[in-house]
Amino acid sequence: MKRRLIRLYSALHARYGPQSWWPARTPFEVAVGAVLTQHTAWSQAARAIANLRAARRLEPGRLARLSTPALGRLIRPAGTWRLKARRLLAMTDFLLKRAGGRLERLGRAPLEPLRGELLAVPGIGPETADAILLYAVGRPVFVADAYTRRVLSRHRIVPGHGDYEAVRRLLEANLPRDPAVFNELHALLVAVAKSHCRARPHCEGCPLRFDLRGRRPRG
Repeated sequence: MKRRLIRLYSALHARYGPQSWWPARTPFEVAVGAVLTQHTAWSQAARAIANLRAARRLEPGRLARLSTPALGRLIRPAGTWRLKARRLLAMTDFLLKRAGGRLERLGRAPLEPLRGELLAVPGIGPETADAILLYAVGRPVFVADAYTRRVLSRHRIVPGHGDYEAVRRLLEANLPRDPAVFNELHALLVAVAKSHCRARPHCEGCPLRFDLRGRRPRG
């Protein structure tokens, strides 16, 4: 499995190049984006982030001083704005209390307990927590989102109905424990999922088609 994953990584990188993900100016902006992109397109989350930037609120202390309605008005483009405003304020409160709002301070904290603390924040599920840990803090946690599970299950690398945690642990155990590798591979899997491995797959021209020789894809 390790060799197959590296071959897939190399093929994706050759086709799509570096993804430079997550697009943000600061680690806190990454964390904010991870919450805002829940159940919505990134383009919508990006509009909400632009509103926060224009209002000079993309800093933990300044965002924390907003009321839920005021924050909600700024992030309305991301959808479910009342819910996401509460989640952003809860996450920001956690970061201020846990690390003075400086995510780099979380870089040396024991990983599993830290992940558990994040998961205890209202509205922060496994995918959001792992996106924050990987992209904002630089910790070796794989974001085993729906795109990842779809691509790798069709290639019979992970179980067809593997749950998030099982797939995350499997990938972390079979990849170099390097946040840069986790970052790039996840972003590349998202790229191929959007271009070829859609809900209805379009395998013609897919950079990973070579891996299906002798195998029937699931789905």
